[in-house]
Amino acid sequence: MTIKMVEDAPAAGRKRERRRLTRPVPMEGDNGVFSQTWFPIALSSEVAQGQVIGRDFLDGKVVVFRGENGQVTVASAYCPHVGADLSVGAVVGNHIQCAFHRWEFDQEGWVARTGVGDPPPPAACLYVFPSQERFGIVWAFNGDEPLWDLFDFEFPDAELEFRPFKTDVYTCDPWIFAANTPDIQHIKAVHGIRFKMPDPHDAVEWDPYGFRMRVEAIHQQGEDLDWNVGIRGTSTFIQEGSVDGWWMGVAAGFACPRPGTHVVYLAIAVKKGDGTAEGDRLVDERLTFGAELLARTAREDKPILDTIHYMPGALTRGDTSLARWLDIVRNYPRAHPSRDFIN
Repeated sequence: MTIKMVEDAPAAGRKRERRRLTRPVPMEGDNGVFSQTWFPIALSSEVAQGQVIGRDFLDGKVVVFRGENGQVTVASAYCPHVGADLSVGAVVGNHIQCAFHRWEFDQEGWVARTGVGDPPPPAACLYVFPSQERFGIVWAFNGDEPLWDLFDFEFPDAELEFRPFKTDVYTCDPWIFAANTPDIQHIKAVHGIRFKMPDPHDAVEWDPYGFRMRVEAIHQQGEDLDWNVGIRGTSTFIQEGSVDGWWMGVAAGFACPRPGTHVVYLAIAVKKGDGTAEGDRLVDERLTFGAELLARTAREDKPILDTIHYMPGALTRGDTSLARWLDIVRNYPRAHPSRDFIN
């Protein structure tokens, strides 16, 4: 039955119909494809030299292993011989070795040798994701070739001290957390941030895969912020600038262990100290402040994101930047080249 409501005015008897206004956004895994973006997979500290770990990723499983050469590889988890899980195998030199029949695969994913000495089948291989290690986080790109690079801070990584960590699992897609950044109403209402400028819609710098915008504001506990923030793809976030006059950066990524879930990987960055005890103390104090600030923000968002049914519809002028970013997400490149390997 259709439910209708009478308008308060005018008195001419016009009625308006109750109906949901929405322009859906594709969810991760819809039609069997996922965003072609950089996803965090693990903290660097979780993968020691000679160690292999397993991770749920997209709609399957991958392994992350570090060889003797220090290089981290992200590859499909199942041996192409008979399907044993390589995460229960071992790292041998720069190879990952299957526990079942001792087949070994190099860092390009090709069979290097079989356990009993049979010639390796030429076509037997793992799917190896484009990957990189930055900010103390291991990243993998969902695609044969990356479409874009991770953000750079305004200072070289070598001049910065990083403190990486990760959150608990959220029960919504990664892009939904990313949508919080261009959602100016959310920034004000949930986090109590007071802008010292008009809403920054006109100051947003857009590119085909995301945006950057400048924010001058006062945070809920009085912190004075002058930040440049941005999203690239559907899963990476950068924030950098001054907090009460000193520089802090945040690099974050939204992992996709399964459709409808994500884990936030964050790295707080501050400028390195001068080598003195006082300098080291100041660096540690600022890293701790940054971690607590981001953890507080994540706690405020979690009960909302864990229960949300995200269907953007009745937007207002305060949603100008959010609406444009959601259009990017609607049209974002999607693929699943690892499908036959990780499942």
